[in-house]
Amino acid sequence: MIRNYQDLTRLEMEQLDRKHTIVLIPLGALEQHGNQAPLGTDDIIANAMVSYLKEELEAVCEDFPMLVFPVIPVGLSTEHKNFCGSVTFRPDTYYHLLYDICESLARHGFKKIAFLICHGGNAPLVQILSRELRSDLGLYAFYLSSGAFSHPDVKATVSPGNIWDFHGGEMETSMVMAVDPSLVKLDTAQAGIPAPFLHTRALKPYGGASISWMSEDWKTEDGTPIGIGGDPSGATAEKGSIILRTSARELVPGLLDISDWDVDEEADEQNS
Repeated sequence: MIRNYQDLTRLEMEQLDRKHTIVLIPLGALEQHGNQAPLGTDDIIANAMVSYLKEELEAVCEDFPMLVFPVIPVGLSTEHKNFCGSVTFRPDTYYHLLYDICESLARHGFKKIAFLICHGGNAPLVQILSRELRSDLGLYAFYLSSGAFSHPDVKATVSPGNIWDFHGGEMETSMVMAVDPSLVKLDTAQAGIPAPFLHTRALKPYGGASISWMSEDWKTEDGTPIGIGGDPSGATAEKGSIILRTSARELVPGLLDISDWDVDEEADEQNS
């Protein structure tokens, strides 16, 4: 059964098969998403993804063993900190915050943690953290990406010619609109392009040759820093529903594999 972690009583938690239950920890952020989308875009997406995931999992498994932890509403958003409203942890603060949460879970007998990464800037730290948790505490910390942005059905939602769609762009704005259209102000939307990378040979803000970009690298056509990628003006709630549903469906096989992961067998191997 999929339940919210915070809804259980202590007695119910004691009666749970914690060793084989997945604790899903959604990781959001509080940061700028352009002129049109709210600062809490990643948190909104995180909560929506949890709802979609529950529907998709319950359709294929009657009693999926998972507890959903409250969304962590602030993350590692160094690249956005110079834009008004953005809030970030320092890397070491964020690392220890997540480590301490997981250490508490391990103390109570949980073995499987799944981080649902709803802000790409959180991913590198979570990848390091997951290895340390496994080494230090014997926890199996998996990580899942909340957006299936390379899926053909998702890519098809992007308007023709919107080649730079990225952070705060059409797809993310659509996802927010699928949850609450009133939070999006498309009349103030502006498009962003990665100006420093337009004429480089191979260096891009992501890929084989890259640099850790800052929001200021993404500018409007007149050179004003805007901090988003692509043109969000084509966003719709219908597109957002497609993206959320597809992204949730794509995560189901991975979560089923996490559920099947044999913690008993690996523990026996380590003790032998």
